[in-house]
Amino acid sequence: MAEGGGDIAALAKEYADLKPVVEQIAAYQRLLSDIEEAEEMLGDPDMKALAEEELPELRAAVPEAEHALQLALLPKDAADARPAILEIRPGTGGDEAALFAGDLLRMYQRYAEARGWKLEILEENATELGGIKEVVAHIKGENVFARMKFESGVHRVQRVPTTESGGRIHTSAATVAVLPEAEDVDIQIDANDIRIDTMRASGSGGQHVNTTDSAVRITHLPTGIIVTSSEKSQHRNREIAMQVLKTRLFDLERQRIADERAADRAGQVGSGDRSERIRTYNFPQGRMTDHRINLTLYKLDQVMQGDLDETIDALTADAQAAALAEMEG
Repeated sequence: MAEGGGDIAALAKEYADLKPVVEQIAAYQRLLSDIEEAEEMLGDPDMKALAEEELPELRAAVPEAEHALQLALLPKDAADARPAILEIRPGTGGDEAALFAGDLLRMYQRYAEARGWKLEILEENATELGGIKEVVAHIKGENVFARMKFESGVHRVQRVPTTESGGRIHTSAATVAVLPEAEDVDIQIDANDIRIDTMRASGSGGQHVNTTDSAVRITHLPTGIIVTSSEKSQHRNREIAMQVLKTRLFDLERQRIADERAADRAGQVGSGDRSERIRTYNFPQGRMTDHRINLTLYKLDQVMQGDLDETIDALTADAQAAALAEMEG
């Protein structure tokens, strides 16, 4: 019975994926048919004036319809519809970088809220000043990875730190990684490849402190990846840590395949190079610049409040244009 349910779910997904393509093809064919009818009407004295009025409008709509059809036919990233694991860590800049990492987390929390997604913090290691040494969060909702995947990379901030009395502008950075959540069918982990340690949960900034050895650390021996989870329940911690580990291993495999396919396209948006400086947030000038597409917006306050759609839409359009160029090339 479960297998049948799986088949139905797979068919429903395939139908949902194909429906927009079929609709675009139908709309394009209708447009061509309307043009043909209008051209035939030119030979009818009674209808000629109407046809002459309609034809320029119909013909002008062809390039846009062709472009929409091309976009619909672009290969989809199978991971686009998946939930995502969001990881934020401070880079260069000490306390200020940790504070900025906290600002980025709040920005993504507001963005998730605006889109009706659910963001759950799985692991958070806070600093005494209210910054973040590391945070791992799970984001669930519609097309999470499709919208969030362009956020991976180095985010740079330029501002006067609250810890700076002289009023000098500092530059610091934080690294963001967005990984599509792995499903059980994606990654099988051999029990011999992992070491599981339990330890006392230290809590984050004095919160969640408990005296039981409930925190779990899983080490994946072949890759050296280490994942920890410090919730109150040891059973829940194992679940969380295994899910994050699977997601990181799935991401490694996706990166390997992408690198093989795209060795000559390293500069493409969404290439996933997390050492790349992708964006600068300049507080004195109130501007945000995305360096990959040379987009500058003078509305930094709104951006930090989670107003990211304009930037993400532009990045998506750029990635689509690159994919179209590649298909045509």
